[in-house]
Amino acid sequence: MASMACLNIFQKGRGKTRNEQEECTFDGSVDRHGHPAVRARTGNWVTAILILVNQGLATLAFFGVGVNLVLFLTRVLGQDNATAANNVSKWTGTVYIFSLLGAFLSDSYWGRYKTCAIFQVIFVIGLVLLSLSSYIFLLKPNGCGDKEFPCGSHSTFEISFFYLSIYLIALGNGGYQPNIATFGADQFDEDNPKESHSKVAFFSYFYLALNLGSLFSNTILGYFEDGGRWVLGFWASSASAILALILFLFGIPRYRHFKPSGNPLSRFCRVVVAATRKWKVEMPPEGEDLYEVDGDDCSGNCRRKMLHTQGFKFLDKAAVLTAKEREQEDKESRSPWRICTVTQVEEVKCILRLLPIWLCTILYSVVFTQMASLFVEQGAAMKTTLLGFHIPPASMSSFDIVSVAAFIFIYRRVLDPLVARLKGTKARGLTELQRMGIGLIIAIIAMVAAGIVEWFRLKYAKKDCRQCESESSLSIFWQIPQYVLIGASEVFMYVGQLEFFNDQAPDGLKSFGSALCMTSISLGNYVSSLLVTIVMKFSTRDQMPGWIPSNLNKGHLDRFYFLLAALTMADFGVYIICAKWYKSIKLEGKYEDSNSKGSDDVMV
Repeated sequence: MASMACLNIFQKGRGKTRNEQEECTFDGSVDRHGHPAVRARTGNWVTAILILVNQGLATLAFFGVGVNLVLFLTRVLGQDNATAANNVSKWTGTVYIFSLLGAFLSDSYWGRYKTCAIFQVIFVIGLVLLSLSSYIFLLKPNGCGDKEFPCGSHSTFEISFFYLSIYLIALGNGGYQPNIATFGADQFDEDNPKESHSKVAFFSYFYLALNLGSLFSNTILGYFEDGGRWVLGFWASSASAILALILFLFGIPRYRHFKPSGNPLSRFCRVVVAATRKWKVEMPPEGEDLYEVDGDDCSGNCRRKMLHTQGFKFLDKAAVLTAKEREQEDKESRSPWRICTVTQVEEVKCILRLLPIWLCTILYSVVFTQMASLFVEQGAAMKTTLLGFHIPPASMSSFDIVSVAAFIFIYRRVLDPLVARLKGTKARGLTELQRMGIGLIIAIIAMVAAGIVEWFRLKYAKKDCRQCESESSLSIFWQIPQYVLIGASEVFMYVGQLEFFNDQAPDGLKSFGSALCMTSISLGNYVSSLLVTIVMKFSTRDQMPGWIPSNLNKGHLDRFYFLLAALTMADFGVYIICAKWYKSIKLEGKYEDSNSKGSDDVMV
């Protein structure tokens, strides 16, 4: 409809070439003035690349704080390892909880562009406050905060100011992240064959940009911060976030937008209430004659109708027209709390089907979050020098980033075409659900590898040295396999997750789909924190300091890693059941070709 309207608007142009140039998108996107988006003058890779660079710079800024936060808490604020690990997990979890707030405001009221801009401003404010608080209050006496020279005590005001700044960072980054991923995907028309392929590829490049952005934080910034130059690292993060915001605003003239669709909570409540009121109503066979509005009656916020699917039959009753409602020819007089459209009902069904898959991804995030906490502490307890050069433990995550970049290339260029050939079809290889399952399997292997490395680290540790720091003669480079395996699992799990939730979420809840991916990371951090607390409570005895004590040489971190491997294996079994049960969303008029997905597949 939007494309036809656009062609009519520009029909007065000079000749065929003019009309072709002014062709509009088919998916209902609009430009900044609210007019149908012209394909040649908006969106596509011009704006997508700008968003990818913005994501890389914002990630650099975020990880400039997050990657070494556990060391900042121990060396500057004087917290022990278990407390610092828990605080980092809670902070990281809060980052992703705020993604739900950002997604809600975006889908309901503000739209994705406005939401991204506002939360990036909050992000910048938080980083600047953190830089100021570290310089003025926390790093006293001068030169403290490195491995050898811990800082002194701090007042309640100074600690509160610090936590205010990092939780503003959590709010800004959390509200921004799910919307920037979806906003980038909005720049491609998925109802156009060429742009639909680019849209799927965008998610791989988005995750690659995220990891490349953190590479500088994990290496250069990590090195300076590990040496006690925290203020330099935090100001560098602030500058990167400011530049990211400027670049984002630079693309205003070319962005494609989707209008917010209103509060989804009210739509969900209407379906439940209407279905409850009609629980005695008899359903028509095969879901026939269910209520749906005509295309001309669809409001400006509605783009594509959802087709009826089997399952959750109780909810279908919300779309059954009673005899009294059929007599009401004026559709405006029908109460939205008594009759709902098929699209509204299917929207609720869609979310209910996504939840089991989402729940199964939470435990994977427990494994993933170990990179920012226990992997760093484990590395700090190993030999961190090579030819006299000190290797910051947090910089080992650079191997994870390199692994992500390598496996994105391997998957897109080698594995996916190979699987497609073996299937003997024109469709692309692994489905999103299959890729997420592979990610779980690799995560299990990663935890086993980390446990084995920790077992050998303890074997070579200086157990008889009670006064010195917990270190081992085992080189920190033995951690490389566990970082590489985590990176490989991310490519299959998180890239597949981004594509899956974005594609399977209804049109009015695309940001919520991306937020589901981030919220699984959030809950994974909280579950990790809870798991550490439970393990410490049950493993601490009179003569035993627990599995994760301040001096890792006196603990059994290896057992904690093996426990995570066992839990992830059980989660994988549940995931297989949920993936087989899942039914894909069906949209009216959605573009599909021989290379597009089947029931649950998305091409990469």
